[in-house]
Amino acid sequence: MKRILQKFSQSERQMEDSMLVGCSEECTPYFALDLGSLERAALESELGGSFADLRKAFVRLEEEDTTLIFLAQALLRWHNNHQYCGKTGQPTEKNLAGSKRVCHGSETIYYPQMSPVVITLVSDGSRCLLVRQASFPRGMYSALSGFCDVGETLEETVRREVAEEVGLEVESLWYSASQHWPFPNSTLMIGCHAMVCSQQSQISINQQELEAAKWFSLEEVEQALGRGPIPSQDKDDGLSFWVPPKQAIAHKLLQEWVKKQSIRAA
Repeated sequence: MKRILQKFSQSERQMEDSMLVGCSEECTPYFALDLGSLERAALESELGGSFADLRKAFVRLEEEDTTLIFLAQALLRWHNNHQYCGKTGQPTEKNLAGSKRVCHGSETIYYPQMSPVVITLVSDGSRCLLVRQASFPRGMYSALSGFCDVGETLEETVRREVAEEVGLEVESLWYSASQHWPFPNSTLMIGCHAMVCSQQSQISINQQELEAAKWFSLEEVEQALGRGPIPSQDKDDGLSFWVPPKQAIAHKLLQEWVKKQSIRAA
């Protein structure tokens, strides 16, 4: 890193802006440093690679790399957006590891925060409901998701989001797993399953939130899981739909649903 900074006529003190994002099993620490101010093409040539949009690169990353890169981006963005104290207006200072910022004028300590988001796979017993937003790559469907409002419980958020976005009433729900997600900012994705009544499964789409919502059969979901991700918006292959890659919690929810359906059928 010192060599790169010297080559681009940058001070070695810039390394003090780095932050700790992890440690290997061999106790090798990993740090993140924002080099966005350097000339992009020259930096790509120096490092022998190319920059890519993280959403598009997501499907190609290994799980351990995904965790490090997601945390790095979240911390870098948080520090960039919290350089001044909300009480005094004075500059805040990053601690050595990058785990917090301090205003020495008011002695206020700021810690990185995550916004809770529920991502819910809705089922009526034999089918599961998948939705797509206009921002999704072409053909991709995923589980329904939404931010938790202040004062809401997890259960209240799931019931509200399902009612607001697809007009269905949740009869029962249960927690599955969680995942840190850096898009658009640092969020905690809380994965859940929800059951609705099969006799009242008529969808009423909130057009302001969703582009489409459909019920899918076990066979259709199994086929989608077996296809693998399609990383390019321009690639179609004539497929009816595809689902998020295995690194995404939506993929895990679908696998759990398929397993449960298969056990029930057996």
